[in-house]
Amino acid sequence: MHQIRKVSAGNQAAIPVWHASRRNGWLSVAAVSAAALLTAGCGQSYRPVVSAINPVGPAGQPTKFAIALSIPSATSKGLITAVDFSGDTILATPSVLQNPTYFTLGNGGTTAYIINASGSLDSVPVSNPANLITSDVSQTTLVAGSNPVSISPIAGTNSGTIIFIPQTGSGSNASIAALTAIGPSLLANIATGTNPNYVVGNTGAARVYALVSGTGAGPGQVLGIETTTAQPTISTTLTVGTNPVYGIMPADLQRAFILNKGSGTVSVINTSTNALDATTPTIPNAALNPGLTTLGQNPIWAVSVPALFELAVLNAGDGVHPGSLSIISVPLCNQGTPVTNPNCNAANPTDAVGFGTVVATVPVGVNPTMVDVLSDGSRAYVVNQANVAGVCNGEGSVTVVNLTANVVTSTICATSSAASTIDASTSPTLVYGHPNTLSVTSGVPTGKVYITSWDSKFMTVLRTDLDTVQTHISLQGLGLPLATGSHPQTPGVLVTQP
Repeated sequence: MHQIRKVSAGNQAAIPVWHASRRNGWLSVAAVSAAALLTAGCGQSYRPVVSAINPVGPAGQPTKFAIALSIPSATSKGLITAVDFSGDTILATPSVLQNPTYFTLGNGGTTAYIINASGSLDSVPVSNPANLITSDVSQTTLVAGSNPVSISPIAGTNSGTIIFIPQTGSGSNASIAALTAIGPSLLANIATGTNPNYVVGNTGAARVYALVSGTGAGPGQVLGIETTTAQPTISTTLTVGTNPVYGIMPADLQRAFILNKGSGTVSVINTSTNALDATTPTIPNAALNPGLTTLGQNPIWAVSVPALFELAVLNAGDGVHPGSLSIISVPLCNQGTPVTNPNCNAANPTDAVGFGTVVATVPVGVNPTMVDVLSDGSRAYVVNQANVAGVCNGEGSVTVVNLTANVVTSTICATSSAASTIDASTSPTLVYGHPNTLSVTSGVPTGKVYITSWDSKFMTVLRTDLDTVQTHISLQGLGLPLATGSHPQTPGVLVTQP
């Protein structure tokens, strides 16, 4: 039976409300409301019952991990440090091969691949590294004397993921090793010219492009390699600028951009025709950029910015004066014009108006080595080995570039002395060491920038909402070294994607 205790307007003391079928001793709001309606007009009032609503906090961070590679000593094995993105906590530290030289993630970010100059390849499962141990790391031995220099795991068309590894070998023995992802086992050993150094591609590409820098001041070459066949084979050989060292193929798979360090140019390949771009084979294009003969001295790294139909190209400079970040417009006709344009072939789009235009060249620090960009295209982050006098005491830094206005919005200084980098709290607002690699990722409520240095055993973490240092994480070893010669710089930290 229901029992409802009445309260006069003048008596508002805390009085319990009873219900025969009550939960936790309290009458439901609906029942109280009904009772109040039944007795309305009788000159009596009832104390309302308030139900608390649990507070809703900020959205949780996505499940992903920062995977860093370090070198504890010249005689010890390398070390993977897996860090939880949401909490900046170390989850696992398995050992990998000795003296690692190049590091990358496979398609989907589920496997990390590492090589060393001795010709070993390690495969590390990193999709859920909380329980990752050294015995989970598998090792494959490449051909003796291969001298591998980089790794490009690429999921081509109808071929599954192929791991392409340029091998400088000795003279005429230079080649590209193509391996299956499962195993891994050798599919083919593709002969190349002297000094192959990198393979450019992206998921779903019908073909990839191997860079061959050659020797001396002569032009480099790019070899088109088909991925649609059981055995990867060379389908074309293209002449590009001097000393090509790096390249990218955006996710739309329509173009490949090759950075020619010696020439200070970018060669553009139309992947549909498997040839240099008919309209803009080289950037900068004199017609679009009058008076501009080069992007900047020594272009070494690039990132696609699809949100803006742009390319961000990092120029290392001369090691004394500031380097620069060149922003290049690269819209295609199905991006820069309506899709109903009868002259736009979606299968082979032409260059849209402005393709190849150098929109801006923004000065950064001295001897910059790598750039990465937030997925929304709002900002680019550049790591610099040093700065001119008067900036960061000449030490290294991270330059933050606003890609809407194409201006520097922040310079986050670094420190490299032993006294200032003793532990994570010694210099809480500064980047540690001479930063040379980074990886940028978005997130809620903030994205993060992970930075490693060849002379520091700490990884610095920036938060992207404030562009300030959030913490330093011990890696128990130094970050990966600087690139030498015509070899591309290797990232020292990479982020898996959920």
